[in-house]
Formats: sequence, structure tokens, C-alpha cells
Amino acid sequence: MTFNALWLTDPKIDKNSATLSAVDETTLAHLPVTLRVLYSSLNYKDALALRAKAPVIRQFPLIPGIDMIGEVIASESTQWPIGKLAVVTGWGIGEQYHGGLAEKFSAKAEWLTALPEEISALNAALIGTAGLTAMLAVLQLDQQGITPERGPIAVSGASGGVGSFSTWILAQLGYEVIAISGDRHAEEYLIKTLGARSILPRSELSESGKKLQAERWAGAIDCVGSHTLANLLAATQRNGTVVACGMAQGLELTTSVAPFILRSIRLVGVDSVYCEVAQRHAAWQRFAALLSRSSLPIPYQTIKLDQVMEFADRLLEGNVRGRIVVQTT
Repeated sequence: MTFNALWLTDPKIDKNSATLSAVDETTLAHLPVTLRVLYSSLNYKDALALRAKAPVIRQFPLIPGIDMIGEVIASESTQWPIGKLAVVTGWGIGEQYHGGLAEKFSAKAEWLTALPEEISALNAALIGTAGLTAMLAVLQLDQQGITPERGPIAVSGASGGVGSFSTWILAQLGYEVIAISGDRHAEEYLIKTLGARSILPRSELSESGKKLQAERWAGAIDCVGSHTLANLLAATQRNGTVVACGMAQGLELTTSVAPFILRSIRLVGVDSVYCEVAQRHAAWQRFAALLSRSSLPIPYQTIKLDQVMEFADRLLEGNVRGRIVVQTT
């Protein structure tokens, strides 16, 4: 038996390294749970892998796709009966294990998170890694005692996937959000659609600045790293928290101890790939609570597996706004 999947071979050996292929079921690793994939999504990391623009894939050949929502069709785990819906993000899928851009998927039981009844399979794909990362960041602010009453929250990279979700979640929870974006035409999206209170041009934070600046926000979610993260730290109010979850601007961080020892600022990191099962469960439950009273405003488009390569190019060229959901069946 075969199933359709995006199939990647080593680009150093094969010029046509990414193809939509009929893959034999025996190719999948013998893992406890097999799922029929309902939806995946196309993330920036997936696009980099598909077009060999970065060393995302750790072994070849491989099925890419870092997100997967599916229905259990075979199981050796009592925890995962046939027919149950599950979501998988992270854990190395689409990088070192076969991923979600396929009609079938095999998984370890601990990779799976039960899909709350309030969240449809489509919405789970729309949320995906980007939404999960954003919710984990918001939960970190909450755990550090940064409540809406403490003051505004800055979100860098607010027009991107994680930034968009962060902005919307915070606004839904009653926070005043300062959206930091380089998109001059994003006002309607960030303020009217996502609920940001104001927009700060990306250029104000993207260059090296003073190590300690006027206090502007109670906390921040940073999706870009580098100078932006350093400036966010420098302008955070006393006893505030900055959550780092991205590196779009760069990996380096040039700052000083001043924000930490003079204002007791906390810098907290978020890893959505290998975060604990309990954290994942808490994040999806918070999404369920939000979606019980509101609908997701994040723009998206649904494509098929045979359109993935075309949209990977568009994504890398910056010609896509919102999320790309892949309907695999």
C-alpha cells in the first residue's frame, strides 16, 4: 500500500530533491500510533526545507512538515484509541522524523496532544506551531505575574505568524498591546483585526541602542532576537518580563546586566519543539477557552499537497500573508 507525501532527497545528490510521490507504507517507522492526516500547514521552516535554503533536514530521505492534525487509524497505545483526533507539533517531525505533509503519519504516543472539542481540525492546523509558540509565550508572562493591570505588552514581529497570534491572544485577555512591525500597511490588520492598541515601527528597535532606556512596557514577547530583543529589555519596566521565542533578526544578543540588576527584569525563553507534554496540554486548553467565545481572526488559505511547492516559493519571497493550511486528503 502507498500514500501520497512530499518526499525530500538530499539536494546535494538530486537536483529534483522535493517531489510529490507515492510512498510505500513500510517507509514509515514502526511507531505505536498511525494516523490519517487531515491537515498540515506550511511554515517558513518547511519552505526552507523544501527549497534547500537552510539545513533544516537532519537526514534524507524525509517527509517534511512540522505540524500534523490527524485521526488515529491504528494504535498499540491504550491512550490513543482508533478514531481519536490528535495534534502533533515539534518533537523533530519534519526534521529528523517523517512529518505531516503526507496522507499518513506514524508517531510515538507522547508526541500526540488530544484535540479539545472546542477546536476543529482546521483551526488546529491554523494554530499549529506558530500559535502554540505564541500561547506558550503568553503563559510565561502570566506565570511571571505580568497581568493586564501591570501595563502594556510589546510584541515584536507582530505581523508574522507567532507575532500575530501573540497580539490576538493578549488582546483577547485584556492586555494593551504595542505591536512592533515593519509593515507600513499593517494598521488595519494589527489594530482592527487582531486588537493591538498601537503600532511601533520596527526601525525604532532594530538598531543598537542604549543598554538602559526609559521604561515603556511591563513585558514583551520577542519574535526576532538581536538588537530588537536588547532594546526591548532596555525599555522594560521594573520587575517586568521579556519572553524570547524567535530569531528572525539574528541569533546574537548584545546587551548588559543593567536591566537585570537595576530593574530586576526577567528574560525567559520558549521552546515549542521539545516543551513538556503538560505545557502543550495547557496551551491547547487555553486556546479552547478563547475559541469558546471568539473565532480566530488570523487570515489563511487552504491548499492541497500538489500546491505546496508553489506556495513554498511564495512564502520565501514574502508574498503570503497569514497562515497556509494544507488539506492532505
